[in-house]
Amino acid sequence: MAQYTASFCALVALITLYGAAGFAPARLRASTAIRHVSTFAGSMPLAPAAPAARSSGPSAIQIHQSASSSEASSSSSDMDGSSGGGYTRQGDDPIGTKREAPYPKISDVVSFYDVDGGQADGQALVGKISLIQPILSAPSTSDDGDDNDDGTNKWLVEITELEDVGDGYYAEYPSRKRRNKRALRNLEDVAPVAASFVRTEDAYKVPTDRGTGRPVPLFPQYKLVGYGGPAAVPINEEVVRSDLERYGDLKIRLLRDALLAGLAGALVTDLVRGLDDAIVYFSGALAGVGYLFFLSIKTDTIGSSGGKLGKDVSNFRFVLPAIVLVGIAIRNVALGDASPLGPGGPTNILSTVTKEQFACAMIGFLTYRIPLFIGQLAPVFGDSAGSLLPGSAGMAFQMAQEAKAASEAGTADATESSLFGKDLTPVLLVCGPPSSGTTSLVQKLIEEDDRFVPPKLVDRLKDPATFERLESREEFLTTEDSGRYGLTAEGVLSAASEAEVAAEAAATEAGTEQDEAESAEKQGKVVVVDANVDLAKKLRQLPGARLIGVWVGLDSMEKFESNIKAQIESGDLSIPEGETEESVIRAKVKEIVQNIEYGVVSGMFEFTILNNDMETS
Repeated sequence: MAQYTASFCALVALITLYGAAGFAPARLRASTAIRHVSTFAGSMPLAPAAPAARSSGPSAIQIHQSASSSEASSSSSDMDGSSGGGYTRQGDDPIGTKREAPYPKISDVVSFYDVDGGQADGQALVGKISLIQPILSAPSTSDDGDDNDDGTNKWLVEITELEDVGDGYYAEYPSRKRRNKRALRNLEDVAPVAASFVRTEDAYKVPTDRGTGRPVPLFPQYKLVGYGGPAAVPINEEVVRSDLERYGDLKIRLLRDALLAGLAGALVTDLVRGLDDAIVYFSGALAGVGYLFFLSIKTDTIGSSGGKLGKDVSNFRFVLPAIVLVGIAIRNVALGDASPLGPGGPTNILSTVTKEQFACAMIGFLTYRIPLFIGQLAPVFGDSAGSLLPGSAGMAFQMAQEAKAASEAGTADATESSLFGKDLTPVLLVCGPPSSGTTSLVQKLIEEDDRFVPPKLVDRLKDPATFERLESREEFLTTEDSGRYGLTAEGVLSAASEAEVAAEAAATEAGTEQDEAESAEKQGKVVVVDANVDLAKKLRQLPGARLIGVWVGLDSMEKFESNIKAQIESGDLSIPEGETEESVIRAKVKEIVQNIEYGVVSGMFEFTILNNDMETS
């Protein structure tokens, strides 16, 4: 009996030890316990049956069955995945939790369906959320009186459709088509998409199903429960206060300018038509000032509690011209025979206003528009006028404006800010889209004509300290693709002068005598820059440079595509990982079209060259 008791205690201790090992897998604990239970059970001799009253602990067979049930339960838990892949932490807490769908935001890329193409669930489309608004007619409770807390039928989203350009890329439609590509959907009918913007394609990359080509959403739908609408935009009180002050100044300025314009018009009318018509004109001008005043009352009360009252009061501005005409009629009747109508004029008050008086009153009333038009057109004839002038005229105007601004800011002296001063360096800017042959043209100019010199470049290998200093200060206009050479503004402006000094020193050292004309011709150097569109934009803002723009292009898009394919075949143009030759060509063609558009509308290119030598392009 003592032997049986010792064996049973050892068995219980062993099972307890394995049961307390929380770091072991559940299946390992159960199977190991079964193995040890079986070993002990097989080694113990059979004992005589004990009375039921004295049997207080479980038998070995019961323990074996219990362990087997534990193993079966653990296996079932592993199969349905409820234990987090078969492993649990202490306390049986699952290691991972399922990711939750996000709340919607403005500008999210989503997928939705449109009934088209004969498909059962419609055509799968991709778009961007442009507006989220509540459904005002949505019931807050269900038919049985319970709260409708599932989030459905509460929010309406406006989606701007994106254009499918192939290979899983979706781009925005042009502005003219975009307004017709809008759709309204309930929030529960759209699904978020894991889209990423690809700059080279100017489009969003959306994961698609390989079989059907349909976009694959990140979640079946957004999280609806607990959604309270778009996040409120924080209001900067300082900006609001500043805008109110500017708005107050604008109102005073408009009223003052309208009054001054009316007074100036009355003085001109007095000189041309006489005092009577000048009084009528000024009366109309005062009515115009009153029109602006009452219009400002309506503007001040928009969105406030007194909006309706402000609107009613502001409507008085529409009767001001009639009040002026009635006043003129009463004055003519009061004058009697001395009125402009004479002694035989009509006595009806509605017929006592002459055509001249009516014209003076109406012109005076509309005088308030003159300062408005001048204020709106001033930027066009000021800062933006340069962009309206073609070629070198536009460049000259813009350079004059920049020189004037630099002079006023104290950053340039009178000589440097002069438009055609001696310090203005001529720069021949050769620009064009990729694969147009600009590099070949620039190299040929430099090789065949000594007057053209390339800009000075900073070499990373020869002068690493200077290169790193300029790079850290972001003073490079551009760097070579290899990253070895960098171009600075000083390298563009000083290249020609240093080449002239070197040529003069070489001539002096050789001891050759030249006349002044020949010497000036050989020493007059012009720096020529092979630039892409991005570099051309930076050089346009370069002070102290006189740009002579030359645009180089091909006469058809097919030639551009042929050049791109040739570069891909030769290895000069590599295909990034995850891209195809078609997508690379499409991205390059889109870049070329954008560059050509800039070359046409920028106004900085005085000459255009069409390259017909495909072999050297």
